Order: sequence, then C-alpha cells, then structure tokens
Amino acid sequence: MHRECGIGRGDGNLIVLQGWSIAQQHAALKREANGIFIQTLSGRTAVRVNGEHVQALHGPLSSNDQVEIGDYRLQVIDEDPPETRSQEVPATVAETPPPANEPISETKSASQALAKPDELAVEATVWRARVHAALVKQMDLRRVDVRGMSDDILRSTTIKLIDGVMEKEFNDLPKTINRRRLAKEVLDEAIGLGPLEDLLDDNSVTEIMVNAHDQIFIERAGRIEQSTVNFTNDRAVLSAIERIVTPLGRRIDESSPMVDARLKDGSRVNAIIPPVALRGPSISIRKFSKRKLEGKDLLTFGSLNPPMLEFLIMAVKERRNIVVSGGTGSGKTTLLNILSNFIPDDDRVVTIEDAAELRLVQPNLVALEARPPNMEGKGQITIRDLVKNALRMRPDRIVVGECRGGEALDMLQAMNTGHEGSLTTAHANNPRETLSRLEVMVMMSGMELPMTVVREQIASAVDLIVHQKRYPCGSRKVSHISEVTGIESGTIQLQDIFLFNARSYGGRDGKVVGDFRATGAVPEFYEMLAERGVNVDLSIFRTGAPG
Repeated sequence: MHRECGIGRGDGNLIVLQGWSIAQQHAALKREANGIFIQTLSGRTAVRVNGEHVQALHGPLSSNDQVEIGDYRLQVIDEDPPETRSQEVPATVAETPPPANEPISETKSASQALAKPDELAVEATVWRARVHAALVKQMDLRRVDVRGMSDDILRSTTIKLIDGVMEKEFNDLPKTINRRRLAKEVLDEAIGLGPLEDLLDDNSVTEIMVNAHDQIFIERAGRIEQSTVNFTNDRAVLSAIERIVTPLGRRIDESSPMVDARLKDGSRVNAIIPPVALRGPSISIRKFSKRKLEGKDLLTFGSLNPPMLEFLIMAVKERRNIVVSGGTGSGKTTLLNILSNFIPDDDRVVTIEDAAELRLVQPNLVALEARPPNMEGKGQITIRDLVKNALRMRPDRIVVGECRGGEALDMLQAMNTGHEGSLTTAHANNPRETLSRLEVMVMMSGMELPMTVVREQIASAVDLIVHQKRYPCGSRKVSHISEVTGIESGTIQLQDIFLFNARSYGGRDGKVVGDFRATGAVPEFYEMLAERGVNVDLSIFRTGAPG
C-alpha cells in the first residue's frame, strides 16, 4: 500500500505536471498518522499552500487548503481522515481548474495511489484502445474526409468527436482514469504521433527509441531509461511512421521497409517495419534542440574549453578544411552545426545531407537533400550526385552532413579545387582511424586509384580532424583536435593540437573527470597568420596549459 504520492515532471510520479520550471521530482504527498502532508523536494517553482511558501514539510492538509505549484492548483481530499480511519488509505488529489491559457494538471484518486504504476499503464492502454476504436467507428459513420482537412480543422473536428464519444459511450469510466488525459492520448494517437508527442515536448529527452509498441526507451542526460508510455498496438506505431514520412514524399511498406526522415523541428527519424523488424515497427528519433546552439553552449556542456573554442572559430573563419569524426551518438552533427555557424555571412554555402538536419543562418545558403528511389526503383538522387552538382553552383564552401561512401572522393576533390573551408563528418574511433575510413570510402567510389594517390589527396585536402567522443556516463567531449601535416614515407602525418585527458569516472553522478590540455604544437596556419600580422593568441597552445 502506497504511503507516498510523487508530484513532478517525471513519468514515475503519480501526479505528472508539465513545464520547464517543474522538476522531475518536485514534491510529494505523504500519509502520516495525523493526516496528509506535502513535502517540497526540488525545482525552480516554489510549492505554496494558501499562498504561503512551503520550505520542507507542511500539513496536515484539509480539503479547504489550496496547493499551488507553478500554474497548477491542487486540492487534496482525505477520503479517510484520522478520526474515521480504520486503515491507511492514501488521499485523493482533486483539481481546481486553471484558466484556459494555463496547463491542465491531472487528477489522481485513492484507487490510483493504491494501484501499481504498471497496472495503471495497462488499464489506461486498454481504455485508450476502446475509445480510439469508437472514434474510428464514429468517423466512418459520419464519413469524415480527413485527407481534405487542414491540420487545425482536423484537430478541432477530432476533439469534438472524441468529446461526443466519451460522453455517449464512456460516461462510466473508473476513477483511476483521468478523462482529460485519456482524451488527449486518443487525440495524439488519432492525428499525431501518439505517446511520442509528450516525449517530443519534453526538453530533457534527447533521444526516443521505440523497440515495440509496448516498449519505448528514452535518453536523458546521456543515460538510457525505459519510458512508462506506450502505443496501443503495432498499427498505431505504423500510423505514426506514416504521418512522419508522407509529408516528406517518402514511403515505407513491405517492399521498402526502411526509411530516414525528419520532423518539422529538424529531429532525425529512422523507421523500420516488418518483415525486416521481427518484433514489430521500430522508430528511432534523435531530437534537436529547439533553439540554435552556439559556441558558448559547448563550454556550458563541458565539451571543450575556451582556448579550443577560440582555435576552432579561427580555423573555420580562416577556411581550414575540417572533418568532424566520432562514434554513433557522439554528437558529430551537432558539433558540425555549431562550427558551420562560424562561417562568415559573405560566403556562399551549399549544404548536402541525406536527411536535412543542419540549421545554418548564412544569408547566401543553398540546402540540398538526397532522394530515395520511387516505387519503380527510379529517380534516386545520391549524396554523390549532389556533391558533383554542388561544384557547378559556385559555392565558396561545401558542407556535407556525413560522408559514408564514394562521395568522399568528390568531397576531397572539392576541398582541393578552390572550396577551402569545407566541412563534413565521418564515423571513426580516433583521428588516425578517420584517415583509414576516408581511404576506404574513396575506394568505394569505384575509381581504382593507387593507395599512394589516395593518401596524397587526403593529406592535401584535409587540414584538421576534430574528434568527439561519447563517454560511458553520457558526456560528449572533443577528445582530439589534430592537424594533418602532410605525408611522409607513404604515411599521413598527424599532429595533436589539443587533447582531453580522462583521469577517472568517479566524479559527480559518475561523470568522467579529466582536463583539456594543449600539446604545445602550434598549427602551421596559425604561424602564417602571425607572419601576416593577424592578431592571434599563440598562448592558447602553451604546453600543458589546463582549460
């Protein structure tokens, strides 16, 4: 039997409140011998009872007390007060409706508090499926043509239909079910992305992984955890995938069971369905920040130190060709996005991507996106086709989202033929392996070039390799900034400029502990800038200078 009811933004709370000022575990209602008490746990927003700030524990609460948390107002009703209680029963939390422009909080009853979270989730899924089936039936009866409606009209029409269905057929819902939340979930599943809507709105969630309709994992602060929300069935997951890919002109079916796409906010989506996916449709969403990230954000995240940021800004402005390398999920595209925004506004930039993710702000910008083949297997436009075409568009710089194959050769040739300052990313575990990956990708172009020629092309085209690493704790750090200094005895020479030395993983919350240090090597182009009289700070390369 539960003696405590959590309040906060986290899915594990019995009372879930939304908002940036609400903490994951903001407060808690506790059953004591003499009644119900409220305890403040954390959060930017104060917990108030009848206008008074609650510092720690306050109570016992009566039904006349008004509990305020941000824009939410709660009323706690003890259904079995101490003078009449024969056994411990948690309280009911009733809601005082906020104004129309404020968030709506959730109502939790005594039976909800007594039930296990898993049981509540299963029960909510069952009722959601019933209401959704009734909604579809009602749409069929009324012959609602959803394809001819705009988003706003479709949403308002569906809301009215849901309200009518619930009032007519589901007036006897159990107390454990919140009517308004159930209506929202049915609406999201009918015309939106279902349970993914709330996860997409949660800024603390950086990645969403749907393994099956009843198994959704999320990434928070670099850590993966299982979400308490789920889809009703596989059909609901398929519907969500179709709503994502259809507006982009992409398709997904048994003949083409895999697709890369993006959401309106730029988040990257990969979906795969049966017969390739054995456990049902699967979705992977890598969310992008709702605001444009800047160089100072790298400092805030601890991804690098000020001297490294100053060096990278100068390298981009001085038209160095840069390859951003790293493993899957290390933040290569995010770093590429930030570096791209250091490009001067008077440069003409052409971006080339498989699925558009970059958000550049330069006024003279052309963004290109690859296209998969149509149902007849025709009409495919590859990254390589776009790189070749970009050379005819008079670009000052070319930014390729990621080199995976033969387009690496075209990218290197572009870097060698007057498009200095170009940027791209590549999968690799360290800077030396990045060079090996580039060699393999050039060979994938089908051009039977001698390895000596390939390495000379790479050595003359690439100036810097910026390697980003994701550590077990979830931290993402620029572990190497290395300069390609040339080729000697058939081997490409690398010189590390900055390094991150990881000392241990015993820091706060298990975070990696280490420091950023300069190796003492001064890159050749900095020496040339100094000779030209450009005001550059050579002290950032002082040996062992910690950041």
